Amino acid sequence: MATEIRALLDEGAAKLARSGSEPRREAEVLLGAALGRNRAWLLANPDERVLDCEATDRYEAFLTRRALGEPVAYILGEKEFWSLPLSVGPGVLVPRPETELVVERALAHLPEGQELAVLDLASGSGAIALAVARERPLCRVVATDVSPAANATTRANARRLGLDERVEVRRGEWFAPVAGRRFDLIASNPPYIAAGDPRVEPGVRRYEPAEALFAGPTGLEALRAIVQGAPNHLRPGGWLVVEHGDTQGAGVRRLLQHAGCAEVHTHRDLAGLERCSEGRMRPASTHGLKLLNT
Repeated sequence: MATEIRALLDEGAAKLARSGSEPRREAEVLLGAALGRNRAWLLANPDERVLDCEATDRYEAFLTRRALGEPVAYILGEKEFWSLPLSVGPGVLVPRPETELVVERALAHLPEGQELAVLDLASGSGAIALAVARERPLCRVVATDVSPAANATTRANARRLGLDERVEVRRGEWFAPVAGRRFDLIASNPPYIAAGDPRVEPGVRRYEPAEALFAGPTGLEALRAIVQGAPNHLRPGGWLVVEHGDTQGAGVRRLLQHAGCAEVHTHRDLAGLERCSEGRMRPASTHGLKLLNT
């Protein structure tokens, strides 16, 4: 039996009311994917009747998966980031809009037309590395992650976007894969959620990789490792840009300052929350590196 687009969207939004913050929009995205149409077409044709039973069955299956908490990006196998279509799947963190702030700050420190070396730590799907490589064609970008799934996803995305010759993918924890190398800029969206943080959505805990989300008891453990290791891997005057939780700005600024950073600053996301901190670092040999157990 044929059903109108409007009725299908109403049904989907009702089914997703408890599982997503934007149930109507998510229903539109899922129905569009099931029909092979974009959201603009759906919104322009609310009275169109759907005759394709296979498409409506796909839509119902998508809704069921989303209602159980599975991220839309995993259902569709793709997430847009910095206007780049990135493949994502289980075992790889879904790129978030707030991470685009890290890209903005990185680009602010990477003048166009210069051959600079960039490192993306805990690269996940390769979001930061690929966005930088797209915007700064002369930069040499290295993406590292301890997860084999993340490494494979970054390589696949780089090939898909035609960036595989400019993005080098290495596996390992933090700076181990780039021992002895120095960079003009290091960027990272590391795990920064405290293990017991009650604000994490159940679907995120259930489906996304814990090692990409949770850092330890305080949430600062990974950030501390990055900041303390950065001076040995940055060229003089190089920048470190890191994403962090919305309550961690002060703690991250202290880490940066104790590591010998100058020009330390925290930037806010579109919601007005402290989300990204940066500092300009000098080699550890010229600054007594103080270990801080914040």
